[in-house]
Amino acid sequence: MLARDAIRRFVTATFCAPGVADDASLVGCGVVDSTGVLEVVAFLEQTFGVAIDDDEIVPENLDSIARIAALIERKLLA
Repeated sequence: MLARDAIRRFVTATFCAPGVADDASLVGCGVVDSTGVLEVVAFLEQTFGVAIDDDEIVPENLDSIARIAALIERKLLA
């Protein structure tokens, strides 16, 4: 299973956001709020077995499905 697919399924199911584009801003579109970001981080850590540091919880890493997938890919390769 690709990370992007798992992330897309989580976002769609958890935040009732079917059809959200991979590069759409989740915060800008109103899909995810600050509490939702924490839910995403918890999902990532549990599902992929990675640790997301506080300084990584920024829009550059978590504002879209594509950015989240890129973060996970970087962490899994490290």
